[in-house]
Amino acid sequence: MVIHIKEHIEAVKQMQKYIAEHINEEISLDNLARACSYSPWYARKLFIKYLKMSPSHYIRRLKLSKSALKLRDEKCHIIDIAFEMGFGSVDGYQRAFRREFGCNPKEYASSIIPLWLFTPYLIEEDDKRRKQEMSESRTVFIQVIEKPERKVIIKRGIKANDYFSYGEEVGCDVWGLLTSIKSISGEPVCMWLPEKYRNPKTNVYVQGVEVDYDYSGDVPEGFEVITLPKATYLIFRGEPFDEENYRDAIREVWKAIEKYNPEFIGYEWDHENPRIQLEPIGKRGYIELVAVKKI
Repeated sequence: MVIHIKEHIEAVKQMQKYIAEHINEEISLDNLARACSYSPWYARKLFIKYLKMSPSHYIRRLKLSKSALKLRDEKCHIIDIAFEMGFGSVDGYQRAFRREFGCNPKEYASSIIPLWLFTPYLIEEDDKRRKQEMSESRTVFIQVIEKPERKVIIKRGIKANDYFSYGEEVGCDVWGLLTSIKSISGEPVCMWLPEKYRNPKTNVYVQGVEVDYDYSGDVPEGFEVITLPKATYLIFRGEPFDEENYRDAIREVWKAIEKYNPEFIGYEWDHENPRIQLEPIGKRGYIELVAVKKI
C-alpha cells in the first residue's frame, strides 16, 4: 500500500490553517474534515499522527493562549472572553486556563506575568523531499529605522548559531513564553549577538523580547536581561511567500544583505549591535534588521 505522505501533510496543514482562521468560532471535526477533504475519522487520525494531540486539545490550547493575549492587551471582562472563545461557562474557562498556565485568568489580568503560550507551527515535508519553487526575480525592500535604548529579555543556549540549531538545543516552546511578554516592537525577536553581549560559554544566536528600558516586570527562570543602546537599523523585507517556502525566503534576504553596500546612503555596518531576525510570516515577507552607523 502506498502511503501518500505529501497529501497527508497537506491535509493536516489545511486543518491547521482552518483552525487559525476560525479560532473565535465553534470548530467541529466535520469542519476540519471538509477543510482537508477526508472523512472525520481519518482527519482526526492524521491530525494526531502528525501533531501528537487531538484536534480538540489543539484548539483548546490555542484558544486559551489567544485569550491570555487579550487579557494582557485589552481591558476585557473574563465572562466576555470566556464566551468569545467558545467556553460554555466562566467556571469552565477559568479551570481550563489554570490547567494550562497554572494561574486563573483573574489573577493573570491583575498581575501580568510571562506564560508558556501555545504557539503551533505548520508542519512541512522533510526538506530533502520538498522541491522549492521560488521566482528568480523578487524584490527586497529596504528602510531605515531608529531603535530606542531598551532592554531585551533573552534565553541563551550554548552552541546554537541559527534558528534551527537553537530550536534543537533550547526548544521551540520558548517562543510561546516570549510572545506572552508585551514587546515594544510588537513581537519577539531572534538575535545574533556581538561578542560583547555573549557570556564566555554561550552561543551567538538567542531568542528574546524587547521591552522598555525601565521594564520592572517578571523575568522567567533561566532567562536574563541585557540592555541595548539606541541604534539605527536597515530593515530588509522580502516579498510575501508561501509558508512552505520560508527557507528560500530567508535565503533571498540574506543574499540581498550580503550584496548591499550601505555607503550608498551614507552608512556603514555597525557590528557593535545585534543583527535581528523576525519570525518568517508568509503574508508579510521575511524580515531582518541589520545595524548601521553614519560614516
